[in-house]
Amino acid sequence: MKPYFVDEWAGISIYHGDCREVLPSLAKPTVVVTDPPYGIGYKASHAVNGIAASWAHKEIEGDADSSLRDDVLASLAGSPMLVFGTWKIPPPLNAHTCLVWDKGPAFGMGDLSIPWKPSWEMIHVIGHGFHGQRTEGVLRGLTGVSWESAGRAHPNEKPVRLLTMLLQKCPPGLVLDPFACSGTTLRAAKDLGRRAIGIEIEEKYCEVAANRLRQEVLPLAGGE
Repeated sequence: MKPYFVDEWAGISIYHGDCREVLPSLAKPTVVVTDPPYGIGYKASHAVNGIAASWAHKEIEGDADSSLRDDVLASLAGSPMLVFGTWKIPPPLNAHTCLVWDKGPAFGMGDLSIPWKPSWEMIHVIGHGFHGQRTEGVLRGLTGVSWESAGRAHPNEKPVRLLTMLLQKCPPGLVLDPFACSGTTLRAAKDLGRRAIGIEIEEKYCEVAANRLRQEVLPLAGGE
């Protein structure tokens, strides 16, 4: 299959399509770092100054249940993985550790009937080979842009600094993100000089990711 975008100098490619169809034609990755559909039927509805985001009330592709996540991760069994997730559904098979990303006070609407915001997400750790300084499992101070008008490109965007920090503790070698969204994992990999492959089913996000990879200077804000 021909890639949608290739940065030959950095060793990074983007494929447009269903990752279940693309993966069999790709080399086995050293590590998988991804933010898959959680399986909760999420639809964003928050508006800023009365203006809703372009993705408001639209369900993420494959988010009706966790079967897409589970099928794809099963096909990649044997590779160490970092997989974003939620407490609302069971963790992926063979997850042995959970990190918590503290998204900061600007994030998380959730159940307005209780006095706590769901301003955090889980990162499931699968497999071994991770390395580096032993630090806290709660990741703080890594917030991203919280609304589209300020540059957010995807409803489930993650900050580049977060993915950079995670990749720094991953085994060396080829990074795969089968749910690439707007390309944060790929951008972080490029900044670290790592080879990476991303797959994204929505072409508009492939183009966003390609444009981010074309940038030679990383902007201060941004995410997946």
